[in-house]
Amino acid sequence: MAIDLQQVSEVDVEPGELPDTMAAWVIRQEREGEPRDAFQVEEIEVPEPGAFEVIVRVMAAGVNYNNVWAALGKPVSVFRYHPDEDHHIGGSDASGIVWKVGAGVTRWKPGDEVVLHCNQASYEDPEVHGLDPLAAPSQKIWGYETSWGSFAQFTKVQAQQLLPKPEALTWEEAASYGLVYFTAYRMLITRCKLQAGQKVLIWGAAGGLGVFATQICATAGAHSVGVVSSPEKGELVKRLGAVDFIDRGEFAGMMRRGGESEAEESERFKVSRAFAKRVKEVLGDAPDIVFEHVGKATFPTSVFTVKTFGKVVICAGTTGIDVDFNVAYLWMRQKEILGSHFANAYECTKANELIESGQIRPVLWRTLGFDGVAEAHQLMLENKHLGKIAILVGARSEGEGRTAEGPGAIHAEVGA
Repeated sequence: MAIDLQQVSEVDVEPGELPDTMAAWVIRQEREGEPRDAFQVEEIEVPEPGAFEVIVRVMAAGVNYNNVWAALGKPVSVFRYHPDEDHHIGGSDASGIVWKVGAGVTRWKPGDEVVLHCNQASYEDPEVHGLDPLAAPSQKIWGYETSWGSFAQFTKVQAQQLLPKPEALTWEEAASYGLVYFTAYRMLITRCKLQAGQKVLIWGAAGGLGVFATQICATAGAHSVGVVSSPEKGELVKRLGAVDFIDRGEFAGMMRRGGESEAEESERFKVSRAFAKRVKEVLGDAPDIVFEHVGKATFPTSVFTVKTFGKVVICAGTTGIDVDFNVAYLWMRQKEILGSHFANAYECTKANELIESGQIRPVLWRTLGFDGVAEAHQLMLENKHLGKIAILVGARSEGEGRTAEGPGAIHAEVGA
């Protein structure tokens, strides 16, 4: 049957009851490719919650690059991660209402307003109960390595993924921040043990990860400098608490392509030295921490620039995952490289408390209707977006869902 996209905000059941079917944006393996083609609206059966699971009515969803990869089927097909399901419903950020709970769920009840974090792991893995859920062999990112993501009227999650919705945020604001913010929190607070007074270099400071890294530093009493692609974005990161910004265009020659000749590498390194000097001038000393997610193009400069005994923490490689750098600067100056991947439920809870208190604020560019899911991912693929995009699902219009006074999100055009 045809699905009326203008009616997805309406459901004909009360909390505690589920409809038989729902509208969902679905990717199937046979149509992997451009997001505009891969994503199609389908009528899908609504899943029942299993033990320790919850069905949430999605009010708004957040868009991340992971489901551009899901659409493309690259670097690997998501169906490799959940081969028992022939459909993929993406979306790894959401705000919504608890609609039905499974056996064993005691902390949440139908009607509770929540946001979701995207880490899942089996309760049977011992790592979950004493090491870290991120170390569990079953660990997956919900809405990417699993199906039943947020681009649907209802979603299925583990109960441990639920967090209280910050009351001062609208549905779309609350759906926009989880994946990038919780990732940045773990990188700086858990992995680097960020301290007041430390100095931090943040690549892509006006991007999804960077706007939160900048705010975390300011809240912790650390001093950051952000690398951005324009003066306008630089003013945003200063507004978020950075000491100052550096326009990466002034140092374009430092970017590593790979395969440079000896002469080309010599020239590249000269620019990296100049960049490191600028960072030191802005911060008053070399950075204690470099916040990395760019990878191939910037990693050699990061290792060179961070101070002796400093830390380079990395969670992604947007310009490539095959990094090439002079390792002598690592061992001779006793620097550390730390890998980091999303966050566990406790870290998400503590980070979310800073959102609730208004000390950290989401930064949102644009909100689209439910009919905009494919468009949003196509914008991302073509790099035509300027920050975080939210999707209205159960919410009828922007501005709904706020139940308390507070600063809310910062609405700004942001990017790298």
